Amino acid sequence: MSALSLNRHENVFTLSLDNPARQNTLSDDVLDEWHAHLDEVEGASGNVALVITSSDPKIWSNGIDLEYVTQKGERYLRERFVHRVDALLVRLAWLNLPTIGCVTGHAFGGGILIAATMDFRTMRADKGFLCFPEIDLKLPLTNVMHACADLLPNEALRWEMVMTGKRVGGAEAAKAGMVSAALDETQLLPTSLALAAQLAQKDRATYTRMKRYIRRDWTVWQVGAR
Repeated sequence: MSALSLNRHENVFTLSLDNPARQNTLSDDVLDEWHAHLDEVEGASGNVALVITSSDPKIWSNGIDLEYVTQKGERYLRERFVHRVDALLVRLAWLNLPTIGCVTGHAFGGGILIAATMDFRTMRADKGFLCFPEIDLKLPLTNVMHACADLLPNEALRWEMVMTGKRVGGAEAAKAGMVSAALDETQLLPTSLALAAQLAQKDRATYTRMKRYIRRDWTVWQVGAR
């Protein structure tokens, strides 16, 4: 069963996280799906943009599938799986097109890290939290994950979230600048798609060059296995 679905309307791709039974979490198979869809998006010609959303009104993504990695063992988690997650995050942060995270619900752990890699974020105002739970799970962030967290604006709030596990809702995230807008459920996806359509009118090569210059410190991460 597929955990994600990719659609295109004109010059906007929509990647939907469609595995609510597993809280849109990451396993090896799901990571493979992510990369397959990103291959298609990156390989598209012309000026395009990408919106990442979820079909689940409650959960956008809760990050790593802890049940899955527990079954695989701690050694596999630390020596293999977290590096695969890092590789996905690096790829998302470096994508050669505009990206928008349409956060429909909770984004915990790897979920908020994926959201952080997006160029822009929108979020539901009345439901869902951004959260770094790793401090309480005793799972230190990797260097790449710290770099993802640093992409979020508002250093003081970011520090509090990472070091305490504080949950931040849409209204607070918008006030802090972590998301561009906190919106009603009915407005969230249409607003995100409209922003994507606007960004897709930009020259893709110029946009990519400017984004990658701003994130030029990320060149150190441009290696690693999927």
